Amino acid sequence: MTPPNRFRRIAQDEADRLEEPVEAAAALANKLGLDPYPVNYWVVDHDEMNQLIAYGGFQRRYPHWRWGMTYDRQKKQDQFGMGKAFEIVNNDDPSHAFLQESNSLADQKAVITHVEAHADFFRNNEWFSRFSGDGDLDAAAMLARHAETIQRYVDDPDIDQEDIERFVDAVTCLEDTIDQHQPLAAERDTERTQPEDLRERLDGMDLSDTVQGEVFDDEWLDELAEAEAAAANLDRPRSDVLGFLSDHGMVYDEEAGEAVEMESWQKDVLDLLRREAYYFAPQKLTKTMNEGWAAYWESLMMGEERFAGQDEFLTYADHQSRVLGSPGMNPYKLGKQLWEYVENTTNRREVADKLLRVEGITWRNFHDAIDFETVQSGLAPHPAIDEIRSDTLSDLAALPEDDPRVDWETLDRTLSAPESVDADRYPWKVLTYEGLAERHFSLVKPQYRGFLERIRRSELEQLSRYMFDDAKFESVDEAIAAVDRTAGWERMREVRESHNDVTFVDAFLSPEFVESNDYFTYEYTRSTGDFRVASTDPDDVKKKLLLQFTNFGKPTIAVFDDNFENRGELLLGHRYNGVMLDLDQAEDVLERVHQLWGRPVNLMTIRKEYDEHDVEVARRRNREPEPTEVGVRIRYDGSEFEEFDLDPELEERIQASDVDYDTKPDEWLS
Repeated sequence: MTPPNRFRRIAQDEADRLEEPVEAAAALANKLGLDPYPVNYWVVDHDEMNQLIAYGGFQRRYPHWRWGMTYDRQKKQDQFGMGKAFEIVNNDDPSHAFLQESNSLADQKAVITHVEAHADFFRNNEWFSRFSGDGDLDAAAMLARHAETIQRYVDDPDIDQEDIERFVDAVTCLEDTIDQHQPLAAERDTERTQPEDLRERLDGMDLSDTVQGEVFDDEWLDELAEAEAAAANLDRPRSDVLGFLSDHGMVYDEEAGEAVEMESWQKDVLDLLRREAYYFAPQKLTKTMNEGWAAYWESLMMGEERFAGQDEFLTYADHQSRVLGSPGMNPYKLGKQLWEYVENTTNRREVADKLLRVEGITWRNFHDAIDFETVQSGLAPHPAIDEIRSDTLSDLAALPEDDPRVDWETLDRTLSAPESVDADRYPWKVLTYEGLAERHFSLVKPQYRGFLERIRRSELEQLSRYMFDDAKFESVDEAIAAVDRTAGWERMREVRESHNDVTFVDAFLSPEFVESNDYFTYEYTRSTGDFRVASTDPDDVKKKLLLQFTNFGKPTIAVFDDNFENRGELLLGHRYNGVMLDLDQAEDVLERVHQLWGRPVNLMTIRKEYDEHDVEVARRRNREPEPTEVGVRIRYDGSEFEEFDLDPELEERIQASDVDYDTKPDEWLS
């Protein structure tokens, strides 16, 4: 149905209203050192926004019932006030951002600044480049091609539509069982490992026929070869389950009651959906980093740099507080706080490094010798940079003509033609990156007063130990003047380039961060039947978060054997890291895997069992009962499930390390 013209006019009027803020936000992002993809902005109504959310941020996707389910859920959230969508942006070059036409101007500006930061993250984080490599990124076109291909199969009278839907269901159920730490174009391990045959070694040992026949008979050699082949396979589990099924999988033919080769359309659909899984993987891997990055720069632009007008700021502040104040594990809040911590600790080290070079100041007397109020005042931005208005531009012009903090070309134009640049509305236009870094140096912000003073003696000692530059300052003022105000932002960009959520939390979630931000863990307790605070220990908080981020927070599954017990059965292993599988869901997944393997499938995992007497005793003593961990193998043959005790050797093979978060690729910047 074509929408009435009056709705088209509403969208066009909103687009016209936003043209100037869009251009200004892109210019400000560039001034702040961001390097985003070009962004195309589209104004849509709330129903179109719900459709885009259902499609993962794109206008065309392959036909499947899941999109309708997501759309219905999002529509109900919108109708009943359970959450409003303000924007959606996709990882593409150029990126496409969709703004809801009913948003207030304050919300639209917040969205635009948020989007510019997302586009910068998409372009510069190496985990995203692992999908596109050196090629051009055109995700919208790729997804549209996939949609057209699968639609052709749906329209093909020779292919049963229900078969397509069941097949897509099976593949999408496994979309997170890829090796997200390898590039999409990486060569897949398609061959079974075959150890050296002992017969070849015996032939070169010059043994007599009698000895060889009695000690190394053919039956024994066959059994040894089978055992060694199985063990070699188990030693090299393959993480890309979808890729493995694409290379070796078959399908179960219900009429024939056996496995048959995949048809060409099935191979094609599996490969297309696997490619889409790889495209969306970086967004899942960096959700907290990415949202925190966008929230940080949005807050700086909208609030500190006054991109929100005076009549818009309260609306913006209210909505921002709701986003950051959402309960539970909030990626916007955690991510923003971690980025601020990266900035603050870097700036603190930069200032401490300079102060330790002052004659008479050492790591031992640092806290006694330094007047932190004086340092705080010295770090404050120059008044001409801090207070920029149309009536103070002459103060900026009075600075030395080679001052790198001033955008002299823009300032000259503003002074000669005041109407060309609105300095009251956009003061940042007359500053450079260096000027903005001084204007927003984190350690002088009210909320971070005292952060420098809290530096630990151990950190000061470490700084002194590796201080190879013998440059010295005669006074504290001289040292402060040498502080690089861009240090924090530079470090943030370095971190943005190479980390994902797991390595980000592992590297920067320190005891100081946990304590100052009051983070804690909570768990379901068997003894009381409810959720309670489990620990405030920083190590426990970090471990909990790392477990939550590893493999998108999903169980890690790998292929251990494709010929288990020499019967052509598939053996999968759950990398057990102390978190038990939901066994009902695991059985549902095994049914889907069976559709793509065509033969019986097995899953190794570890189950926690509790003795009722131990639970009762623990309840009385207000503590948690200790579970017994039992290795199990679940087998599905296409009609029924069986459960077996897991061989101790196999149980040992699926045990992950204490925390399974070793997610760095072999070459970080490949």
